Amino acid sequence: MDAEAIKRSLEDTGLRCTPQRYAVMAFLMETDQHPTSAEIFEAVNRVDPRSSRATTYNNLRDLVQAGLVREVAIEGRAARFDAKGMRHHHFICDRCGNVEDIDWYDLPSPAPGSLDKRILRESEVIFRGLCAKCAPGGASRQA
Repeated sequence: MDAEAIKRSLEDTGLRCTPQRYAVMAFLMETDQHPTSAEIFEAVNRVDPRSSRATTYNNLRDLVQAGLVREVAIEGRAARFDAKGMRHHHFICDRCGNVEDIDWYDLPSPAPGSLDKRILRESEVIFRGLCAKCAPGGASRQA
């Protein structure tokens, strides 16, 4: 995603395109990983040391609320962030905590009335287990 597209995506959701917010969004669009907020702060701070930790965290919160970034919560570990525009699920490794994208497939909707008066906004699947590196016979064990 180029600079103008990032600026447009921010403005289309009503967010101002501040240098710090742009830096957070650009970093997330460029990475193939699912970084933590601390990792995002460190990366953004290397480019622009004027960005504070609080500003980075507040920008992440705003980007999540605007729907431009997804927060992937992992029990007992720091949340990870993902700005990939295409719909997808996630696989989380129980051992190393790595988060991987899994191709999207549609889920069946809950049966009518099964959610009582709740209104479903979206759903996703989070697969959990051992990644290829941590599984017995995985890449890290073969060396």
